[in-house]
Amino acid sequence: MEQYTLNLLFVGGTFLLYIGIAVWARAGSTSEFYAAGRGVHPVLNGMATAADWMSAASFISMAGLIAFSGYDSSSYLMGWTGGYVLLALLLAPYLRKFGKFTVPEFIGDRFYSTTARMVAVACLIIASITYVIGQMTGVGVAFSRFLEVSNDAGLFIGAAIVFFYAVLGGMKGVTYTQVAQYCVLILAYTVPAIFISFQLTGVALPPIGLFADHAASGVPLLTKLNQIVTELGFQSYTEHHTNTLNMVLFTLSLMIGTAGLPHVIIRFFTVPKVSDARWSAGWALVFIALLYLTAPAVGAMARMNLMDTIYPQGAQAESLNYDERPDWMKNWEVTGLLKFEDKNGDGRIQLYNDASEEFAATAEANGWQGSELDVNRDIIVLANPEIAALPGWVIALVAAGGLAAALSTAAGLLLAISSAVSHDVVKGTLAPNISEKGELLTARVSMAVAIGVATWLGLNPPGFAAQTVALAFGLAAATIFPALMMGIFSARVNNKGAVAGMLTGLFFTIIYIFLYKGWFFIPGTNQLSDTPDGWMFGISPLSIGAVGAMINFAVAFTVSNATDEPPKEIQELVESIRVPRGAGAATDH
Repeated sequence: MEQYTLNLLFVGGTFLLYIGIAVWARAGSTSEFYAAGRGVHPVLNGMATAADWMSAASFISMAGLIAFSGYDSSSYLMGWTGGYVLLALLLAPYLRKFGKFTVPEFIGDRFYSTTARMVAVACLIIASITYVIGQMTGVGVAFSRFLEVSNDAGLFIGAAIVFFYAVLGGMKGVTYTQVAQYCVLILAYTVPAIFISFQLTGVALPPIGLFADHAASGVPLLTKLNQIVTELGFQSYTEHHTNTLNMVLFTLSLMIGTAGLPHVIIRFFTVPKVSDARWSAGWALVFIALLYLTAPAVGAMARMNLMDTIYPQGAQAESLNYDERPDWMKNWEVTGLLKFEDKNGDGRIQLYNDASEEFAATAEANGWQGSELDVNRDIIVLANPEIAALPGWVIALVAAGGLAAALSTAAGLLLAISSAVSHDVVKGTLAPNISEKGELLTARVSMAVAIGVATWLGLNPPGFAAQTVALAFGLAAATIFPALMMGIFSARVNNKGAVAGMLTGLFFTIIYIFLYKGWFFIPGTNQLSDTPDGWMFGISPLSIGAVGAMINFAVAFTVSNATDEPPKEIQELVESIRVPRGAGAATDH
């Protein structure tokens, strides 16, 4: 059977499954649309949370980053996993005990302020829209290669699928769809990894194979990979090369950003009891660990296979003749995500670090005039089975898995946005007397609008998927996480402090990111340099969310201590949230 037919069968089959689940689990009330009727089992919720969490960035981009940056990209693993520990210990059970539908609703009630609620809505929408851009990018990448359609057409197809099951099913439909999507994506990630690990090392378990001997050379796999990349002028794969402070801040930004992402938090509103929220977070960590323990091996082995393809006889021998390139290269060239430019006219593919001053003499002696192969990092996981010449059904499975990862997170993000608009803006502020039927219709309309906006932004994303997502984490870290933490653990922070802190964190983070990424300019000025030498105190735009969070905390406490204390009933409410009573059903809304 042709590869295209296999891809179509696997992708089409999973899409039919998602649509069937949405029809079966369609929401018939606002409680089902916002919180799945608060009846989801903790194990299923943990699985759905894992799918909600493991986005295109985790499935598609993270291993690509690890493949090209090595140890320095371990921040993604540490930050994202650590964030779930924070979420399980510090936020999930307390927010579930409060018994609300949305994050802005909690902030509005805790800080007894409609203004605080609206600021939280704005922060939620900005962070979620930024995050969903990465998911739509991943959808386009997967569709353009495996279903042989354009990037734009792939985005529209993916948006149509999300529109159907998210608008129809709400949180109830999305939850059970995400359970199915988790099963698809984890199989799609681990099955090819097992094949490739066995090929390269003779060890079937990828996390163990990563530290085993390379079968062809007899030396440890990572040692062999280090040898190849350093011979071509690249930095050592297993050593730390970036600014340590920046790496710490970036990891912290990912951690607290994870704990502050609204689409993740609202998953814990779907379980029956407060204790179930903590169990859900624990199960989510188990399900996430299956992928995250595999990702370093996927990245390293993909880099090894890529280098072996270009330099089959070793880095010191002649490279691959372009006319003899394998079919997987031809397939990805069509998408524009892999490009070759024969700069020295020798007909061979040179792939080396042409920015390395130390390697310049070697390149000149070889007659090389620049690295000639441009490989988009987002294709590594998707192309990995093809590079390793795995069976066609494995390639088709990876296609379905990549789309499942992107669509599951996109649905969760869009649900968080639509819930904030319909429940917090319309029901909570503009039309408090709206009927349940009217609110449900508003939620579905806002979901449709959010899908349209996300698709439009996905057509021209501001960076590759994982980078775009990292910026969203910075925004969540600087705005929502501090407000939630202070709302739960400090009875002294008042409405003025919360609003001032969120706004300061939001504007500081956005301005810093946009100035250094060059996404807007101040009239009469030039773009600030987006290099370590040009950053303020050497802090990357991707790491600034941690600094924004610190500023948020500082401003909130300063303003609160300079103004009136919160009302006594609010202080008592804060104390009651933390009291270990109420392990049964939380107050329904």
